[in-house]
Amino acid sequence: MITLDSLSPHPGSRRRKKRLGRGPASGQGKTAGKGEKGQRSRSGGGVPPGFEGGQMPIYRKLPKRGFKNRFRVQYGVLNVGDLAEIKQEGEVDLSLLQSRGMVRKRHRFLKILGAGEISHPVVVRAHAVSATAREKIEAAGGKVELVPRGGKSSSA
Repeated sequence: MITLDSLSPHPGSRRRKKRLGRGPASGQGKTAGKGEKGQRSRSGGGVPPGFEGGQMPIYRKLPKRGFKNRFRVQYGVLNVGDLAEIKQEGEVDLSLLQSRGMVRKRHRFLKILGAGEISHPVVVRAHAVSATAREKIEAAGGKVELVPRGGKSSSA
């Protein structure tokens, strides 16, 4: 039986660390494989990533395109037809849908869209709801509660 303490890497798959600057007999003594003089031989020496020897770097030559909105609000989206598949009477909110894997955990807000049909009543707590989704949920005897975007989505 394999246990955690009996695990070891395959023979030859792990190499020992090269010990630099440990005397002339090591083969990597004195300059430790860095050659003689120069920027790269010094301690802390080298150039930053993207440095092109002083010429204008490519990232400064290329045009900047587009705009990234830092304050964008990203909703986890769910259709009314997906709500029907849950087959749960009562309250449906973001935390329930995340626990069932129907909305990704990274989404902090929930939006319900109107694709599909629903036949059983359900109370939906969401941050945004489309007009068709609201009509279909209320026609099935359900209710839509809007949660403010600053507030919590689950009833704790």
